[in-house]
Amino acid sequence: MADLRRTLIVANLTASTPILLQEVEQRADERPTKFALLIPNVASKKTADWTLDTAVRLLQKAAGGPVEGLVGGADPLESIRQALAEGSYDDVIISTLPKRTSEWLRRDLPSRVRELGVPVTVITPPEEPSSLQAFTESFSAKAPPPAGA
Repeated sequence: MADLRRTLIVANLTASTPILLQEVEQRADERPTKFALLIPNVASKKTADWTLDTAVRLLQKAAGGPVEGLVGGADPLESIRQALAEGSYDDVIISTLPKRTSEWLRRDLPSRVRELGVPVTVITPPEEPSSLQAFTESFSAKAPPPAGA
């Protein structure tokens, strides 16, 4: 199965959004693809488990097969670097909040990941007001500032 594509999905609060699920389904339909979901920078293992369980279940349905779940450390770039070193992925999907609220986009995470030598696709949900947006904004407001910020 030499043409099996290996894709690393990097997401946190957007790990099970419809736009990401559609992208996974489309890629799985195009060619055989093995997906892994990396959730970096989680506040606690318990939060990660809930997000992973929910997101992996939905991503598996979209992918039509198993999806590996990974939890990273506080630094998203370092978590991605480690996953790439251990998993030999062909490309990375970064699913993040819209530009207005995304810490990852403000820190230019996609460009920094491209510098690691891997193609990157960025997926962001629409900016329209929604319950997800209200939730993420209230959650982000309560989060402590990242180390070194």
